[in-house]
Amino acid sequence: MSANGAARGIRLLTDPTRLRILGLIQESPEGRALVGRLATELELTQPTVSHHVKALHAAGVLDRSPEGRLVWYSIAPAAADRVHDVLQTDVATHASAEVLARVASDLADRFAGVFSPETVGRYVRESHDLLVERSGLTRYVPSRTAAFATERLEALGTQQSPPRDGRPEVLFVCVENAGRSQLAAALLRQLAGDRVRVHTAGSEPAVEVRSAIVAALDEVGVPIGGEFPKPLTDEVVRAADVVVTMGCGDSCPVYPGRRYLDWELEDPAGLPLARVREIRDDIEWRVRALLDELALDAA
Repeated sequence: MSANGAARGIRLLTDPTRLRILGLIQESPEGRALVGRLATELELTQPTVSHHVKALHAAGVLDRSPEGRLVWYSIAPAAADRVHDVLQTDVATHASAEVLARVASDLADRFAGVFSPETVGRYVRESHDLLVERSGLTRYVPSRTAAFATERLEALGTQQSPPRDGRPEVLFVCVENAGRSQLAAALLRQLAGDRVRVHTAGSEPAVEVRSAIVAALDEVGVPIGGEFPKPLTDEVVRAADVVVTMGCGDSCPVYPGRRYLDWELEDPAGLPLARVREIRDDIEWRVRALLDELALDAA
């Protein structure tokens, strides 16, 4: 697999909504599902689920089988092993050494000429252990390990060789990285597009982004993307130009040359969707103000 192909495959299978779709299809009695049924179980709109399903089908991960007016989706046989890897749930062994070696090999191709295979392998192992030990992750371990290691290596590369495109790096940090920071990151990506690099982390990361957060973003047409709760690590803080904290206290290290903002926002954990919407709208106002400060007009 080429470095670009490996990167696309990693990104495709790190989106939490797509992982949940694959999990539901794999667990269904017939091994197949309809978009409408998936949307109901995920509590998302059919167009949102249809978008993800089409992406998985285009990548050869899902097979499409029309039956009259119904269209069923099942996991493609050629992708079955890879899907099994990313959906494995064995808490005792976590990701196997063989799977981690495959992840490291893919990323070594991607970062060839930047980091040695030994460095990549070390970051993959460390990222796996941090996710399992800090957030209690037991599902989708390989794909999330790959995504987390990729983000950390990219941040490390930014420190060693700052990009010349002038795009600012913004890091949102909250306690569990499952609510406020995810809302802010998703809204900033939607408003700024590729003009800003956006990252998130948590001082005590949860296992999953809260369903109310995904629903609140879905209502305004903002995807959560491939985001999932991740531990706060040194290299992502060092790579950031702006660090926005949200109730995580003194857990975020402070380095010279970075701008630090603290947004006082209510934690949406356990709140009704109506209140989560208000927090979402408050965060959007703050994100738009941040874009103005960064001299980037919001779309």
